[in-house]
Amino acid sequence: MVCDRCIMVVKNQLEEAGLNPTSIELGVIELAEDEVSPEQHEQAKLKLESVGFELLEDRKSQTIEAIKTAVIELIHRRNDDDIKLKLSDHIASTLRYDYNYLSSQFSEAEGITIEQYAIQQRIERVKELLAYGELSLKEIAYDLGYSSVAALSGQFKKVMQITPSAWKAGNSTRKPLDKVGKDKPTRQS
Repeated sequence: MVCDRCIMVVKNQLEEAGLNPTSIELGVIELAEDEVSPEQHEQAKLKLESVGFELLEDRKSQTIEAIKTAVIELIHRRNDDDIKLKLSDHIASTLRYDYNYLSSQFSEAEGITIEQYAIQQRIERVKELLAYGELSLKEIAYDLGYSSVAALSGQFKKVMQITPSAWKAGNSTRKPLDKVGKDKPTRQS
C-alpha cells in the first residue's frame, strides 16, 4: 500500500470482514483483536484479493515485501539525510537482518537483485517526476541521489532504451509501484 486511498480500501475491506484495524501502514496491519477466527481470516483474505491486495502469510513473503517497502520508502520518500545512506545499510538496519541473507532471499524469490529492483524503482520515480513537469532533470538527479544528470540519463536509457527527454516528450506511461520488478521494463521506440 502506498497511498491514502489504498489504506482506506484495505481498512474498509477488513471492517467488512468483521475486523477492526487500529493501524495500517505500508505492508503492515495491526488489529484490535488478539485472535482472528479462521472464518474472519479467510473472509479478510478474499476481500483483500477482490480489490487487488494479497494477505502475506508466510515469513519469507513478509520479508520480501518488507525489503520492497524499505526500497520504496528510501527512493520515494527520501530526505537530505537519505542521500548519504547506502541501500544495503538502509535495508539491513530497517529489517534488522544481515544484508547478504536478505539479498539472497530476495533474489531467490524475485529473480532479480535488490539493487536491480531499486534501480527499477528509481526509474519509476524519475518517470513520475518527469510527468509532473515541476522539476528539471538536474533537480531530479539531485533529489534521487544520482551523481549527475549524465548518470541519471545513462541509467534511464539503459533500463528504458530511451532518454528521459524522449520519454517525457512521448508522455509514456508508468508502472504501478507494486508491478515494478515483476516483468521487463516497458520499451519505447
